[in-house]
Amino acid sequence: MMIVVLFNLKADAASDAYENWAKNTDIPNVNALGSVNSFTVLRTTGLLGSEADAPYQYVELLDVADMNKLGEDISTETMQQVAAEFGEFADNPQFMLTSPI
Repeated sequence: MMIVVLFNLKADAASDAYENWAKNTDIPNVNALGSVNSFTVLRTTGLLGSEADAPYQYVELLDVADMNKLGEDISTETMQQVAAEFGEFADNPQFMLTSPI
């Protein structure tokens, strides 16, 4: 299952601070989880065919091998800390569950 997360940063969160944290904390910790095949964080750069900004600044793609195991993995003290830190940056992130068609 793929989880797609769309979000903007909070007004008081600096993009360079978030991206540094994502590269050095979030991405390595999530990719180390046994329940996760891969985790990628993307910065949006615009809308195709338009000069307008994208509606979200960041997109996360989380390829989950086992949803039950993910629940166990994210309940650890380390991942609870990572989630709390993410919450300091992200403004109302939207976590969308997906399935292939």
